[in-house]
Amino acid sequence: MKKTIRISITLALLFVQGQIVKAQYVLKEADAQYELFNYSKAVKLYTEAYQKKKSLHATERVAECYRLMQDYQQAESWFSLLTGMEGVGSDAFLKYADALKHNAKYSEAKIQYARYAALEKSINSSQLAMWQLSCDSAVKWMQNPKMITIKNEKTLNSEQSDWAAVKYNDGIVFTSDRADKKENSEKNVNRPFLKFDGSKLPDENVYGWTGNKYLRLYEQKQKDSLNLFPINAGTNYHIGAASFSVDGNEMFFTLTRIPDKIKKGKKEPGTINIEIYSSKRENGIWTKPVPFRYNKVNDYSVGDPFLTKDGQKLYFVSNMPGGKGGTDIYVSNKNEDGSWGDAKNLSDMNTPGNERSPMFDHANGFYFSSDGRIGMGGLDIFKTETSENEVFTTPQNMGYPLNSADDDFALVLDHKNEGYFASNRAGGLGSDDIYTFIEKQIMAFKLEGKVFDAKTNLPLENAIVSLSQSNGSTLKVQTDPAGHYQFNLNENADYAVEAGKTNYRSAIAEDLTTKGLLASSTLKRDLFLEPIIIGKAIKLENIYYDFDKSNIRADASVELDKLVLILKENPTIWIELGSHTDSRGNDQYNQWLSQKRANSAVQYIIDRGIDKSRITAKGYGESVLLNNCSNGIKCTEAAHQLNRRTEFKITKQ
Repeated sequence: MKKTIRISITLALLFVQGQIVKAQYVLKEADAQYELFNYSKAVKLYTEAYQKKKSLHATERVAECYRLMQDYQQAESWFSLLTGMEGVGSDAFLKYADALKHNAKYSEAKIQYARYAALEKSINSSQLAMWQLSCDSAVKWMQNPKMITIKNEKTLNSEQSDWAAVKYNDGIVFTSDRADKKENSEKNVNRPFLKFDGSKLPDENVYGWTGNKYLRLYEQKQKDSLNLFPINAGTNYHIGAASFSVDGNEMFFTLTRIPDKIKKGKKEPGTINIEIYSSKRENGIWTKPVPFRYNKVNDYSVGDPFLTKDGQKLYFVSNMPGGKGGTDIYVSNKNEDGSWGDAKNLSDMNTPGNERSPMFDHANGFYFSSDGRIGMGGLDIFKTETSENEVFTTPQNMGYPLNSADDDFALVLDHKNEGYFASNRAGGLGSDDIYTFIEKQIMAFKLEGKVFDAKTNLPLENAIVSLSQSNGSTLKVQTDPAGHYQFNLNENADYAVEAGKTNYRSAIAEDLTTKGLLASSTLKRDLFLEPIIIGKAIKLENIYYDFDKSNIRADASVELDKLVLILKENPTIWIELGSHTDSRGNDQYNQWLSQKRANSAVQYIIDRGIDKSRITAKGYGESVLLNNCSNGIKCTEAAHQLNRRTEFKITKQ
């Protein structure tokens, strides 16, 4: 007996040691991918390593990968875990706050900003005040939205990143990293550079940062299909963000090319920045691109070109030395000989953050995006006015819903009060989507309701309610202390309503519509959120198995589909799915049978689109009975079937 125990302990120790070695190997490979900016690959490896050993390093890197891939819902979940771990750095609290802000959880974000400021003594009171004022302002803007109708341009958008739409002749030119049918169909957000080791150039088909294709310029003419824009840019990497002259015969755009000499340190990856090039159309063909004066590929990036209506000024952004920080807006005037003059930093516009996508309207309005001012989330769109001597007024935030908790940028006016912009806000088709906007009349319909705790029936303050219209636009608002929310509605429109809050499962209300309503109306929808309790077993009703069988019965599949829906509506949670047998039969056999049943249920869920990393199968055999029908006790079939059950536990939220 003692010998058997010693052998069992030895085998267990060998298994644990093997798991540790495997986790270390996975971490090493994950670190290599991370250093090359291949975050889409790295995050899978770090997740695998975390499941083997919940280390600080793996948790931090998973959170960081999701942040860099702009998946803020997952980033929030992982930074929440990270900030609760021993030895975590203060920077994690700032990134956690930013993720909460991106998810419109402004009240929670304020708390994390305060925690970060308390830990990081270099943060002054004015910086903390700006973060907290941004959160307060966002709540007010969401509660008092501008009268603007927003529409997702689904004919232009894809599951990948689509942005920087501009009118060109009789169509639209925009930037996208979608998989083009005319190129290799192998799958691969808008990032300004490449990084790779010195012995191997980046993959020419897949951009490791996102796992998507490289950025390309696309053109959609009226009533025509979508095609690659007909220019030979001389690169297999990024091409995007174009600006055209009024006559349509000259264009400026950004691209990434591999230079003849790559500047890099010893044992460090090389970094390739984006550049601006121009081309002219002669006899219907675009000429070979010409580099812009300020390109310096090994030292800094230049991008987001905007050519003014008279063709005499080129506005662009750059992180070149001498700026205020991040990317700044610059302007260069055209000389009489056609060359470009010295670049001037627009210091009144720029901040220590990032300024992007400068644009003039048909009058004196100047628009740009920034994440360095009081705003709602990432990049917000701002407007300023300028006089003939280029004196700018104080930039004004364009408010909600043109701005959101996410990145909003690349605004272009088509007419006085309408145009295009790009955003990675919730409810889109992909990463960044192209939207149109237009000012609208006062609306005649409203939606209002309350959000409650499903267990206590008490109202929930600071829950986030999302209103999604069938045209692809989504509005959000935060509930007040009474749990109340409200939205204005458009005429003749279909909507879906969803509510969420930290430590609660999301809930979706029944669909609603204003179609058929002939008079002003207020629609009512209350939502009830189930609290999440980590590790608490939740029984799946009607998940039963035939005696001595592990196949999924038809009645069980209906209930498992409900669990699939819960996982899809709550994409950050992980669960353990546990299966239990009755006491009849051999104990060891029952353990094996329950594991097989759990595996069958998990496979059913995975087959319906849930990532296998989010769900674990656990067989309990007859170890956790719900009644006294244990070995040797005579019970009815119904009593035994009660023990043949399936439960799930949330293990991570």
